[in-house]
Amino acid sequence: FYVREGLDRELLVNNYWHSNTMLLLKRAYRYFPMIEPVLKKNGVPDDFKYLALIESGLANVVSPSNAAGFWQFLDKTARQYGLEVTAEVDERYHAAKATEAACAYLNASFRIYKNWTLSAASYNAGMGRISRELSRQQVNNYYDLYLNQETTRYVYRILALKLIYENPTRYGYLLRHKDMYPPVPTYSIQTDTSIKDLITFANRQNVNYRILKEFNPWLRTDGLTVKSGNSYTIELPLEGYTNYSKLWLEMEDADSIFGRIPGKTHYPGSKNDTLH
Repeated sequence: FYVREGLDRELLVNNYWHSNTMLLLKRAYRYFPMIEPVLKKNGVPDDFKYLALIESGLANVVSPSNAAGFWQFLDKTARQYGLEVTAEVDERYHAAKATEAACAYLNASFRIYKNWTLSAASYNAGMGRISRELSRQQVNNYYDLYLNQETTRYVYRILALKLIYENPTRYGYLLRHKDMYPPVPTYSIQTDTSIKDLITFANRQNVNYRILKEFNPWLRTDGLTVKSGNSYTIELPLEGYTNYSKLWLEMEDADSIFGRIPGKTHYPGSKNDTLH
């Protein structure tokens, strides 16, 4: 009964918190097409994009424990999984690189548990705690573990958002494609030399400083020091694509009702392929 009621609780909370759920839908429309290929490349089930959604709302927030970015890495864990975290550069805020690091963590966890649901729970509670509780309670799955409230609700929150976002009209969300936040096409600039003033750099690229920061939140100060032999890639929007009018022109069926996150990948029904 606690499995059914646990999922029901999260469906009710997320479905009736309309403003928050609508905002998450809009953000997911923009960022899921970036996250999905990284998950697939690393052999991590597509459902884990919803983990990022419940961790941060796909916003570059900082938790009370100083976890940061879409995937809410602590600085120590971020470095452990290959992210650079310094005063100038914090790759916890680099969506693509942080997704790669999250995949590395989840795959490491899966090698221990051979179960994606336990891997998801370990992302919240830590592998050490999950391993101790499995041994102490003598069970072999997430759903029968007695855990603190946050971790007990964690996987159900992921599943609830998955159900809502894969069929939003069923849950009463009638949004047109043009109501969503579309992905913004970008181009890359690779730099192997230091940039003393990022404001001047932005102006030379015909964008303002805010645009530079919006697309590169991993740049944490007004400058960028590049050590010898190193380089960084800066992303900027293609000309004209900061305007919704241009984005809408290239959107298929902009006035049709949104019913599905673009780019969703279907995975086979093996028990190890999803969080079910």
